[in-house]
Amino acid sequence: MNYIRVICGNEENLPIYMDIIKCLEDITQFPDLIEPIYRQAIGLNETVLEKLRFGLLRLQLYSEIHRNYDMEEAQKMRFVSEMIERTIFGGLFIERESFVPE
Repeated sequence: MNYIRVICGNEENLPIYMDIIKCLEDITQFPDLIEPIYRQAIGLNETVLEKLRFGLLRLQLYSEIHRNYDMEEAQKMRFVSEMIERTIFGGLFIERESFVPE
């Protein structure tokens, strides 16, 4: 899986993405990396934080679009991106039920 392509889309690669990708590659690292990811994020300026949030949104959208191809991968991508977004921003930019019907 080319996580960097998904998270970056057509935008620049942010250094914080590398730790997020580590979590996606090995979900068992996620509990250990959530705090360092949060600490990196709180030091970012508003513009970069906005780019990060859209990167997390791209992961969520990708996971939803491709959920029928690889359910386990889609669930992992959604879980990691949503937990990071909730931790950093206090909630989700777009709630799940508002963009894709079941």
